[in-house]
Formats: sequence, C-alpha cells, structure tokens
Amino acid sequence: MFKEVKEFEFITISEAREIMEEIAKKRRERAELLFETRRALRHLRNFSKLPAEKAKELVEELIKLPQVQRRDLAVKLADLMPRIPDEVRIVYAKERFTITPEQIEEILEIIDKYRI
Repeated sequence: MFKEVKEFEFITISEAREIMEEIAKKRRERAELLFETRRALRHLRNFSKLPAEKAKELVEELIKLPQVQRRDLAVKLADLMPRIPDEVRIVYAKERFTITPEQIEEILEIIDKYRI
C-alpha cells in the first residue's frame, strides 16, 4: 500500500500543475477523475502564477543570489511572487539570518521581471 520515496525535489506550483495536467489527461482516457485529483488540479490551477518554464527560470535566477542560494527558498519565493518587502520577510522569518532591505529589493526586482 505504501510507496517508497525514490527521489525528492522541490518544485514550484506551476511545475506541479504541469505534471498534474499530464496525469489527469492519462487518467481521463481510462476513467473519470477521482474527487481528490480534480480538487488538487483545481488548487494548482488557481494558485500557479507563472507558466512552468518561467517559474523554473525564476527559481534558477533566484538561487544565484547569495541571500537565497537554497532551492526551497527560491521555490517558495517563486510560488508566492511577493510584491512588497514584508512578504519577502515572511519567507525568511524562520531562517537563522536577517535579510537586509537591499537584499529584499534585489529579490523583488528579479521577481518583478517575471511578473505577468
């Protein structure tokens, strides 16, 4: 019944939506989608803010910044697409270092380039 996790990777909501769309397409060919699948797909469609390719590009660009560096932080920032400094501070609230206003502005400038 339980499945073993073979590999783990942080992905954006946009990437998850793309994967889920493929799964849903295959399942529709065989039968009607389960309630959970439909619900998950609706959630992903509602909250994805970028196309999957653009989200990947944004994550890669954010990882290059010294204040981000970790993929999990970059993915969270790409999912949230913060508009104001306080939204960025919330992402960093649990981190062991303080982010400066200049670093926050740098993050927001990069995110603004990808905003639709």
